[in-house]
Amino acid sequence: MKRALVLLVATLALGACMEMEQESAKKEVGKTVKSDTAPWNNEPVAGGPKWAKGDRNSWEDQIKKRQLAQHEHRRIYQ
Repeated sequence: MKRALVLLVATLALGACMEMEQESAKKEVGKTVKSDTAPWNNEPVAGGPKWAKGDRNSWEDQIKKRQLAQHEHRRIYQ
C-alpha cells in the first residue's frame, strides 16, 4: 500500500514537471495581424496635448515640448 502511494506521488510529480509543446496560432494577414498607423495621424486625446491631425511637424513639436517639461533643470529654473 505504501509502495503504491509512493509510486502514485512520484508519477504525479514527474507528470507535473513535463513540458507540453505549445503551438501559437497561425497569423493570417488581414485577420490577426493589423497594421499600425503613424502616431500623428491619430486624433489628439481630449484634455491632452494638442497637435494637428496628420501633421507630423506639429506632432513632433508637441513631443519636444513635453520632453522639455520633463527635464528637471528646465522645470526648476524656469
